[in-house]
This record gives sequence, C-alpha cells and structure tokens, in this order.
Amino acid sequence: MIYRLLPIFAMVGLIIGVVVLSSPQRGPAATTSISGPMPDPGYAARNARLIQTGADGQPVYTVDAAQIQQQPDEGTVEMQQVQLGFRDSDGNRWTARGAHGELGQDTGIIELEGAVHVSGIVPGTQEAADITSERLSFDTHAQLVTTHDPVTIVLAGRQLQAHGLVADLKEQHMQLESAVHGSFLP
Repeated sequence: MIYRLLPIFAMVGLIIGVVVLSSPQRGPAATTSISGPMPDPGYAARNARLIQTGADGQPVYTVDAAQIQQQPDEGTVEMQQVQLGFRDSDGNRWTARGAHGELGQDTGIIELEGAVHVSGIVPGTQEAADITSERLSFDTHAQLVTTHDPVTIVLAGRQLQAHGLVADLKEQHMQLESAVHGSFLP
C-alpha cells in the first residue's frame, strides 16, 4: 500500500519545491540612504555657443566651443577648442582662440590655454594686432586681458616679445610686464 502513496508524496513534494523555488526571495530589504537633494549633474554640449548679453541686450561676448561641460560643484564650465568673440570700448571686434578654456560661472573670467591667439583692431590706429601666448585670461566685466606667461605681440608688421601682459580694453591701454624684446619707433 505504501508503494501506491509514494507517487502522491512525490507529486506533492514536487509542487512544494516548485512553489518555494519560484517565489520571490525574502532576504533583507536593500535600503538606500539619500541624505539631502541629489547633486546637480550640470550640462554638457557639443558645438555649443554661449552668449552673454549686457543691459542693452547686445552681446558682451560669445563663446563657441567644440565641447563644453559644466562642473557645478566647482562653479565652472570647461571647454575644448574654444573661440571667444568680444568688442572693445570703441566697438572693434576681437577674437581669442585656445585649445582649452574655463569659464567661471559667477566671476565672468574666461581662462584660455593651449596655443592662445588673440586678434583684433587696435582702437584709434586701425592697425591689426595679434597676440599669442600659452595662457591668457579675459575678465569680461573689467574688459581686461592678462597673462603672466611669455607673450608675442605683432602690430603693424613689427613684433614685441615679453613675459606678462595686461591689456585694458576699456581704457585702451596695454602694459608689458617684463623681459620686453623689440621696439616700436614712431
């Protein structure tokens, strides 16, 4: 008689095994602890254009970059293959290019580095000027272009080399810091 009940017990055991194995696992629940808001991931873009306008609605400067990425924790925007466009106090257009750049979000300061090249028309002379350096900083609020690195200036076909530059575009004044080589005669 036991041999007749054996297939029934086997079938019941099989059913219980299938139910136990197919039911969801009941282990300790995974808990995630989030303290505070999620961090801001920032933004990123390719072939981007940033335009800063003044109170009159006109562009103060434009930044074109092959790639930009906001670093919200650092308050900066990092850029690759950068071209900066701006106007001096006489309305002359200037451009600055560099391999890399960084824009301080609340400072208005744009740092360019990597074969930086600046070109534009010198106010009052109608002469084209070219400035090259490895690093350069542009303060968009004060319209101040500065570098502490070696710099080469080509103006009216003549070349000056120096170490360090401060160019005030509002006051139309340029000062070479040290180790100046070259001369301009009237």
